[in-house]
Amino acid sequence: MEKNRELSGRDQIFSKEYVLEPIYIEEFCQELIEEERSRATIEKYRRDLNHLLHFLGEDRTISKRKMLSYKEELIKRYAVSSVNSMLAAANSFLKNRGWYECTVKSLKVQQEPFRCRERELSRKEYMRLLQATRKRKSSRLCLVMETLCSTGIRVSELAFITVEAVRKRKAIVRLKGKTRTVLLPKALCLKLKGYAAGKGIREGSVFVTGGGKPLDRSNILHEMKSICEAARVEREKVFPHNLRHLFACTYYDREKDLFRLADLLGHSSVNTTRLYTRVSGEEQERRLDDLGLVLEEGQKKTA
Repeated sequence: MEKNRELSGRDQIFSKEYVLEPIYIEEFCQELIEEERSRATIEKYRRDLNHLLHFLGEDRTISKRKMLSYKEELIKRYAVSSVNSMLAAANSFLKNRGWYECTVKSLKVQQEPFRCRERELSRKEYMRLLQATRKRKSSRLCLVMETLCSTGIRVSELAFITVEAVRKRKAIVRLKGKTRTVLLPKALCLKLKGYAAGKGIREGSVFVTGGGKPLDRSNILHEMKSICEAARVEREKVFPHNLRHLFACTYYDREKDLFRLADLLGHSSVNTTRLYTRVSGEEQERRLDDLGLVLEEGQKKTA
């Protein structure tokens, strides 16, 4: 009897349906705006939820069964990280509506113990990118890359590198309800002062467009990609976040201080920081080979 009641309850959860109206997605996104989420985050949620809406079809009914089918469809078409990201957006929306019965679990995946060498930007490649910008006389792009790489800031935090911050050698970054202080290297400040003076920038963000607005990620990414061929660096390795990654790897290799690195990167948890300190697959292979735990041909056996 008890088992029958349990099955009955389970069937009830699976049969419960709701109708996902397009206006609900916009209402949810409006709440994200009020929570001061970033524009990029809100657009991603909207894009992912519209993808779910398209999957549901004309009747737009949503249930546990349909969400499980949606999950299976995503698994067939996308990488694990993308599947989990899209499911996270859907689950957040469902919980917001109070439709808890429809939520589904994300995929479990173990993090690779090493970095992907094909997408890792080396110090030498970074230097070649800087040299290529100098040859093109792209002083702004060169300084943007030096700023991102020498401080470890996110590209979204670049707007906080102001004339006032350069004078004080520290920038106050306020994003997503968090505030932190970013220290600026002396050599970088000297360059930034000279650049700002030459451009007639006396206050506010140092890096701005011709219209006076702060540079955004798309501006920077486009300019970085344009110098790949001249710098002899693969395009897949060149994007702003890889400069933050290079900063983290360089700092950790030198200082071996994970907690201080977490502070510098603005991470709430060192578990996030650990992802930046993994060695390359090639280095991991070398270390495993050096353990010497496989008996080589001709090597004498010892008791």
